[in-house]
Amino acid sequence: MKKTNIFKSLPFKLIVGVIIGIIVGLVLNQADGSSFTSAVLNVVVTLKYILGQIISFCVPLIVIGFIAPSITKMGNNASRLLFFAIVIAYVSSLGAALFSTGAGYIIIPHLSIATDVEGLKSLPEEVFQLSIPQIMPVMSALVFSVFVGLAAAWNKSKVITQLLDEVQKIVLSIVTKIIIPILPFFIGLTFCGLAYEGSITKQLPVFLQVIIIVMLGHYIWMALLYGIAGAYAKKNPFDVIKHYGPAYLTAVGTMSSAATLAVALQSASKAEPLRKDMVQFGIPLFANIHLCGSVLTEVFFCMTISKILYGSIPSLSTMVIFCILLGVFAIGAPGVPGGTVMASLGLITGVLLFDDAGTALMLTIFALQDSFGTACNVTGDGALTLILTGYAEKHHIEEVPFGLE
Repeated sequence: MKKTNIFKSLPFKLIVGVIIGIIVGLVLNQADGSSFTSAVLNVVVTLKYILGQIISFCVPLIVIGFIAPSITKMGNNASRLLFFAIVIAYVSSLGAALFSTGAGYIIIPHLSIATDVEGLKSLPEEVFQLSIPQIMPVMSALVFSVFVGLAAAWNKSKVITQLLDEVQKIVLSIVTKIIIPILPFFIGLTFCGLAYEGSITKQLPVFLQVIIIVMLGHYIWMALLYGIAGAYAKKNPFDVIKHYGPAYLTAVGTMSSAATLAVALQSASKAEPLRKDMVQFGIPLFANIHLCGSVLTEVFFCMTISKILYGSIPSLSTMVIFCILLGVFAIGAPGVPGGTVMASLGLITGVLLFDDAGTALMLTIFALQDSFGTACNVTGDGALTLILTGYAEKHHIEEVPFGLE
């Protein structure tokens, strides 16, 4: 068995990036006003922007490179697997929303939460913007992958299948040689900016109670998901979740399911209970349509803010309608920082009747906790992929060759 050097491992690099980023950010916060501080902040902001652009550019490529080839290899089984995957993703998000609603009615009336989130410092603008537009939006890439994959499977197109196999190998090289090496730097720069602004030292304690409660909700929901997945697939779910440390940390640092996709694929591919073809198909798909952690977070925060600003929690019927629609919106939400809440702003204002103040406070608080909601989304994808594996085995769907190691 090959030994791995812990100092060269991705989790270690991510943790070091976070620690260094926070320390540098706090030092810059204390030395604010000097020309040196301004120069360093300009470098931090500009580098973070450029690295973020590179990661963002690669996300549609990863989606196309893994989902389309996986669907073509499934042949006649592609349609029902896709339908089953969408159903379990929606059920998970809806279940998380209803779970959060129930907890909100029980817990929120007993909380006393401050609302002062002002007084933060502002980061400077980028020195220059190296804009790297995506070749297409992520949801367009997802729909394109599904359509091409299904059409190739239906027509038994060998040429397209072989072409997509080559595309998958190219994308895998991009992931392992470009995305993963730059992630620790991107995450370190992100936390440096947060520490300088004061988000870590000033904003976080303001809603610490709510954030801790929501995090506990995430862990409870993940435990429930993995318990159900293990029982359905008749496999040990711990053999999956134990590999998700790097993906969890990356999600915390990037606040984006899409940006975490490369690491999530690596983590899931190491899990023995997961079929590799289901990993290639499920992980990129769920990264875009399964946002259970973000949904759980948004529901609880909406109820909390409603209590703070408007004096009462929305009625049960209103919350049930909100949860049902939010589950649908979550499927179409972009896997980027704040994607769920941005996609559902219409629901927040239309169903919950939030005004501008409520919407602004919702966006602010959600941003504080978005990291852990995203980490729940990403880790939960492993459970749904385990369910997919169980479904494939129960229905005797033959395993196809894979390209992940």
